[in-house]
Amino acid sequence: MTASREKRLASAFVTLADTLVAGYDVVDLLQTLVDTTADIFDASAAGLMLVDEDGELAVVASTSERRHLVDLMQLRLGYGPSVECFRTGEVVEIDDLEHAEPRWPDFNAGALSLGFRSVFAFPLRVRGTIIGSLTLFRGSASAMTSEDISIAQGLADVATIGILHERALRESDLAKEQLQRALNSRVIIEQAKGVLAQTRSVDMDEAFSLMRTYARSNGFKLHDVAERIVSRSLSI
Repeated sequence: MTASREKRLASAFVTLADTLVAGYDVVDLLQTLVDTTADIFDASAAGLMLVDEDGELAVVASTSERRHLVDLMQLRLGYGPSVECFRTGEVVEIDDLEHAEPRWPDFNAGALSLGFRSVFAFPLRVRGTIIGSLTLFRGSASAMTSEDISIAQGLADVATIGILHERALRESDLAKEQLQRALNSRVIIEQAKGVLAQTRSVDMDEAFSLMRTYARSNGFKLHDVAERIVSRSLSI
């Protein structure tokens, strides 16, 4: 590896790592990844696909927004190197599309028509979790060395960690919001119990039972019933 390439690679890992600070944008992270890998490995184009909540793959970042490239990657037929890579969790290498075994004839024909001669797909994976694939297209028939494949996979792994980290933060924030809502609801319910205990001359347990029974019988949320009791817009 030349000194120049080593410098570019080191810079790429630093750039990707820098995106993992608080408040980073996942779209920026993914765009940085495709731009960086295309540059370092002399690819004519690169694209990244992620799986959505329904289990479907979709292109979320690419070096080109040409419709043909996007269509090529996520072929509606549901096959091709990018899809195969995601399904198996293994790197897919096609050194020469023109003379390759025709596993995906429509893909090969489409890639060749766009001027691509070789393609390499890398899984976005960590600890058995696969969330997408990164695909590189080259304009010449050429192989990637085992070292290059390891490096490209390493870049994909860094991005995967970033994506999963962002998801964890988002889910953590959601959990905090849900907890706070639960705490706020409990305060209202306690206030409503006090109002019922006073107006109905019952103890707190009986007040809560009255409130819960009313909510269930009428299809209301307990929190909503409690709010109405506290605001004196409901008497039970």
